[in-house]
Amino acid sequence: MKIFKKLLIAATIVGACSTESFAADVMISQGVKSIDMDLNGEKFTIMRNQTIGNKISSLYETTNRGKPQPIILAEGLETLGELEFIEYMKKAQSDESIVIVDTRGSSWYDKLRIPGAINIPFTNFQTKESAISSMEYDLGVEVDDDGILDFTNAKTIVAYCNGYWCGQTPAMLKNVKYSLLNMGYPVSKIKYYRGGMQAWTSLGFTVVGTEK
Repeated sequence: MKIFKKLLIAATIVGACSTESFAADVMISQGVKSIDMDLNGEKFTIMRNQTIGNKISSLYETTNRGKPQPIILAEGLETLGELEFIEYMKKAQSDESIVIVDTRGSSWYDKLRIPGAINIPFTNFQTKESAISSMEYDLGVEVDDDGILDFTNAKTIVAYCNGYWCGQTPAMLKNVKYSLLNMGYPVSKIKYYRGGMQAWTSLGFTVVGTEK
């Protein structure tokens, strides 16, 4: 009996130590491990990093920056989690009225980004002229000869930046003089992925860029 107990204990210890070797797949949602996409000329697969012991990117490992952003930026403006964000990515593949927007400066965008996103830096909304130019060129807003903005065909924007502590997307959407909302952009056509790159990388989701 003592020998049996010793063998049982030894087997339990070996099993516990071997758990990592047989870890279950890291899933996106129930039954979904990966999603193939073709968005804005990029073909990629969204999935979570399956490597045991994978660490968050060094770009997002520090905490001494920024300040927490509100979950609700404005009445009627929808805030998204990862699953909702991915659903918009899926829709944007075949629906040109939806655009995934990285609002950070180009250097951040080049370092690490969510694949399929276009870059419209929040700094484009520091002046009226550049704000209108961005809306007209990238977001489907029309401008008549008198400079009046027509938002009839404005695209649904799904915007993100560095994360919970980053003010770049809130600035572009609301917090500067020539923000989208201040310029009259329909609030129903604005979606805010508050978690941004901080949350995306912490979950091990697919990224592209020079710092990948």
